[in-house]
Amino acid sequence: MNRRTVVTGAALALLISAPAFGQALPKEMSWTAYDTGSSGFNIAVAIGQQFKQKLGTDVRVLPSGNDTGRLAPIKANRAIISQMGIGTYFAQEGVFEFGTKSWGPQASRLLMAATACNGLSLAVAKDTGAKEVKDLKGKRLGVVVGSPALTQGAIALLAFGNLTEKDVTLVQFSSNNAMWKGFINNEADIALSSTISGQAKEADSSPRGVIFPAMPADDKAAWARVHKKAPYFIAHKATCGVGGPSPQTPVTMASYAYPIFMTFADRPADTIYAITKAMIDTYNDYKTGAPGAEGMALSLQDLTWVVPYHDGTIRAFKEKGVWTDAAQKHNDGLVKRQQVMIDAWKAYSANGPSDDKAFLEGWMKARAAALQKAGMDVIFDQ
Repeated sequence: MNRRTVVTGAALALLISAPAFGQALPKEMSWTAYDTGSSGFNIAVAIGQQFKQKLGTDVRVLPSGNDTGRLAPIKANRAIISQMGIGTYFAQEGVFEFGTKSWGPQASRLLMAATACNGLSLAVAKDTGAKEVKDLKGKRLGVVVGSPALTQGAIALLAFGNLTEKDVTLVQFSSNNAMWKGFINNEADIALSSTISGQAKEADSSPRGVIFPAMPADDKAAWARVHKKAPYFIAHKATCGVGGPSPQTPVTMASYAYPIFMTFADRPADTIYAITKAMIDTYNDYKTGAPGAEGMALSLQDLTWVVPYHDGTIRAFKEKGVWTDAAQKHNDGLVKRQQVMIDAWKAYSANGPSDDKAFLEGWMKARAAALQKAGMDVIFDQ
């Protein structure tokens, strides 16, 4: 099955029909997002402003610097949706910080996500002479302690060049900014980054320079290796940023949508439908309100990604004529995967060990066993 279904031929509604869904749209609601000033926060604010102006709904955006901090208000019903990154997937899978006793696999559900012109891939110091991912053998990979999104993602993308973490030297840093300072100071050669990040731009203007090696979509074997470790990456034709891509010289590389507007499965379908419909129908008003907001277009939504859509969102997509039988089949399979993990968690956590490290190790084994029994990919087998 194709990992990406691109919606085509979707006509966006230009007029808001408030009576059709306004009753289910809360007059006040809280969303969570990355820290103030992040692109996710700015896009959420831009959409919230249009909700206020066009629909009379107040949206309060609560910033948080980590995934559990963004999802805790959702879990506690103090906020209804969150602007997340790939933590959306980690929460579904019950891994890393979501493999602890207080979390476990979550019934994550998508609303919409932003796919912009940038790539999110391996940035490589130009002075290394590397041109392709396979050339990175023996180079130094920067990783951030406590950031599985960066570490897991970078190691997965090395697989495109048939490399593993054993083929590179891992250099640990305390933060993303520290990693990029190390990159510029010749302490690391590779880092996972967006082509439009401020750090990548700074590195590109440094004496070392930056390139983003191409990852051609037609190299099926290479992408299969990546997806075995990180199925959330897609082959994306980047047309903006540093390190190579431009409208005139697009470069196909890895990426995934950001921010990812998500919630949990138990949120009222009527409410999520109303929010999704409002996001679709006010798009023309907020698309220039923040960098990257244009990526929220209905035509850019990936209907067969790795996290299922909420029933309310599916209803809105059906009304717009973009939801397909293939998308529904894919969605049903993802919901089934979540249930396998949730059932395994209930059985394991009831009698799991008290020690936190032993608990996580035992859970990862129980999770793997449940997925293997169901004939599903384990993905995270550490």
